[in-house]
Amino acid sequence: MGKIGREKNTKNKAKHSKLMNQKKNKKKSEVLLRKARLKSIINKAKEVRGTD
Repeated sequence: MGKIGREKNTKNKAKHSKLMNQKKNKKKSEVLLRKARLKSIINKAKEVRGTD
């Protein structure tokens, strides 16, 4: 027998997937930002080493 009335769990599932996507996007952006910072540090170190 199916449930009569409102659909089961759809609102909660949608909210959960939205929050999980936010979490994944935040993590991805943090990783990219860290890579960019490291790249700039490496480039600065190369410049300093090249002038000596």
